[in-house]
Amino acid sequence: MTEDVLAGDGVWSDETDWEIADLVGEQEGEEHLAMPTLAVVGRPNVGKSTLVNRILGRREAVVEDVPGVTRDRISYEASWSGRRFLVQDTGGWEPDAKGLQQHVARQAEVAMATADAILLVVDATVGATATDEAAVKKLRRSKIPVILVANKVDDQRVESEAASLWSLGLGEPRMVSAAHGRGTGDLLDDVLDVLPETPREGTGGAGPRRVALVGKPNVGKSSLMNKLSGDERSVVHDVAGTTVDPVDSLVDLGGKIWKFIDTAGLRRKVANASGTEFYASLRTKSALEASEVAIMLIDASQPITEQDLRVISLVADSGRALVLAFNKWDLVDEDRRLQLEKEVDRELIRVPWAQRVNISAHTGRAVQKLVPAMETALESWDKRIPTGRLNTWLKEVVAATPPPMRGGRLPRVLFATQASTRPPTFVLFTTGFLEAGYRRFLERRLREEFGFDGSPVRISVRVREKRDRKK
Repeated sequence: MTEDVLAGDGVWSDETDWEIADLVGEQEGEEHLAMPTLAVVGRPNVGKSTLVNRILGRREAVVEDVPGVTRDRISYEASWSGRRFLVQDTGGWEPDAKGLQQHVARQAEVAMATADAILLVVDATVGATATDEAAVKKLRRSKIPVILVANKVDDQRVESEAASLWSLGLGEPRMVSAAHGRGTGDLLDDVLDVLPETPREGTGGAGPRRVALVGKPNVGKSSLMNKLSGDERSVVHDVAGTTVDPVDSLVDLGGKIWKFIDTAGLRRKVANASGTEFYASLRTKSALEASEVAIMLIDASQPITEQDLRVISLVADSGRALVLAFNKWDLVDEDRRLQLEKEVDRELIRVPWAQRVNISAHTGRAVQKLVPAMETALESWDKRIPTGRLNTWLKEVVAATPPPMRGGRLPRVLFATQASTRPPTFVLFTTGFLEAGYRRFLERRLREEFGFDGSPVRISVRVREKRDRKK
């Protein structure tokens, strides 16, 4: 019956569904409990990402037969024997790395410090190297459980060679072949033995919040990424469309780590795009689906365009939290500000709830204001309203402003529940259909009462089925 209530055709027939819907709402909130984190670390090109894919049972991490493909700490949700946990893929760790590799190594070190258990991956065909020994020395100083993984053990010959890895002092090396799956099931059994049920206090467990930078081409997304990260991670050029692949960066802002994804500018509808533009559009949509909040960059010095509105619609349809960043504010004079206010009121009527920040990615003006805007939007996106409080509010609103008559009858709103978060989704149980205008009115009053700044809110209606009266 639960599916009929929340995902059916908008009809329900039994008041007991109210209790079911309430229970579904409470269970939905439990889905986001923090999970322990397993970090997969090691020097470059030992097969960490291949092992991560094997643990996940699906191809998520990018794998290529050259060192240095993985640069960021990337978290994926995994499960084994009924237990869920996060697997954190890291870039190759080297103690004396320079330049970009130094940043990669630093992120791997953060993973080592914040994980609840660690897999140190070593290439069994090469044996223990000086880098492996340096990693062991670093890991021994922590009190986190460490499992030594001898990867690329494809046959018995390599297995005998891998026995020499006992010399690293981390106990018995678990011999696996991530490429072929050999030994990974036994490895995961060992992982569950040392992995705690819940994350260590203060480590989080859900990983960094994920932020997608979106907008039309040449609006300043890559410039903002570089300003936030303090590093030339994204290539910046005056030619529109410089960025094709999404570029990930872990950025420390306001004392918290955020994962930013710089995406390609969406120039036109995917159906009309071709070549790299087509694939860039698909990757941008994929990055948006993987994010939690989107920062939509708009060129404040120019009129709001159809491209801007198309990207905003894409974000709104995806159900992500939203921050509107009006970039190039250093180029805006008083006349343009007045004109922009009129454009916002006229063009952005679909997302009046979005957080707004005026910035300059080039000069760094007010970029620090993005943090409180994102935090507010994510807090709204995660917000859950208790059912009792929701229905007390609803009763007062409907009594003061009843829904309009439909077919000569006045629909009654009987009950409401919050079915889910991310974004907040509410289900109203009624005796008749509610007009779209009245649903917008309820959303507006819902926001006035409970906030939800920066997050979309979805309201669906379930109409009670008419019962046949038997004479």
